[in-house]
Amino acid sequence: MGFKCGIVGLPNVGKSTLFNALTQTAAAQAANYPFCTIEPNVGDVAVPDPRLATLAKIAASKEIIPTRLSFVDIAGLVRGASKGEGLGNQFLANIRECDAIAHVVRCFDDGDVTHVEGRVDPSSDIATIETELMLADLESLERRVAQMEKKAKGGDKEAKELLGLAERSLSELREGRPARLAEVGRDERKAFESLGLLSSKPVLYVCNVDEASADRGNAYSNTVRDQAAKEGAAAVVVSAKIESEIAMLPESEQEAYLEAIGLTEPGLSRVIRAGYALLHLVTFFTVGPKEARAWTIEQGTRAPQAAGVIHTDFEKGFIRAETIAYDDYVGNGGEAGAREAGKFRLEGKDYGVADGDIMHFRFAN
Repeated sequence: MGFKCGIVGLPNVGKSTLFNALTQTAAAQAANYPFCTIEPNVGDVAVPDPRLATLAKIAASKEIIPTRLSFVDIAGLVRGASKGEGLGNQFLANIRECDAIAHVVRCFDDGDVTHVEGRVDPSSDIATIETELMLADLESLERRVAQMEKKAKGGDKEAKELLGLAERSLSELREGRPARLAEVGRDERKAFESLGLLSSKPVLYVCNVDEASADRGNAYSNTVRDQAAKEGAAAVVVSAKIESEIAMLPESEQEAYLEAIGLTEPGLSRVIRAGYALLHLVTFFTVGPKEARAWTIEQGTRAPQAAGVIHTDFEKGFIRAETIAYDDYVGNGGEAGAREAGKFRLEGKDYGVADGDIMHFRFAN
């Protein structure tokens, strides 16, 4: 399943540096001038999950295959992007294709790195990006709503539903609030997403701080955290400079480097996990002597659909799911011990797969 998190922000806030560290490549050019990133770069990253190594050890698996999340490096937006300023239209289209937004915010002072607005002000930077997304949505909806009204009057039920969602979204946007704050029922979510609104996407604020603030953040990042809390969004503190240095080191040296600078894990691990949580994703596992593998699904996914993530035939011919909870698998030393302890379950089509479940699917050919 291709879940994409778009990395956005003003020029020169550290987006490409962060992306390079995330993917441990130099695929995105990082330079001290606006629009150095023209085409969006996509990088798949492994989602850190220590449970996978534990399962592999118990099952003596020959290979470990983590689940993955895609990050898209999108060029810097500027004031007026919704009207085509900079390379606005192209970049807004790239954002539309993503499932969530990782908004990188500059939270450091450095006279050698130009700020496109001439000063460091995280709240203003956030407002600039948010405003451009909302203006683009406002223009898009106002252009489309007349057609929705016409279809709705003609008895089109789908158009009537979309019109209601569009009107709720317009109500928020006209008050200067993002569309994601509109009240949308769970059964309306799919239709709401079909509107393709940029400001409806969940947001993770990534506070790019100086090296000295990498562990606890600073006054700038505290401002961002406060704003995220008010919005019900998430915020993570990282130093893109430190992360890029870690990415250049051999894996065997990374732990010692982190310890030397007072960090317990790379900040990027927090970014990846936060992005995963932002999209309401969970992990289930398949475990055996050949491999221990993690799989990504949305929270609430039923067993047949989870099976379909592995192979479409598994979903079509689904019979049942042999299931063991992670704690039961580990606590009883593996599948055999879990069976003996009565922790082995047979689940049917209505079972909602839980995070950490070890699954084996039975299906008819």
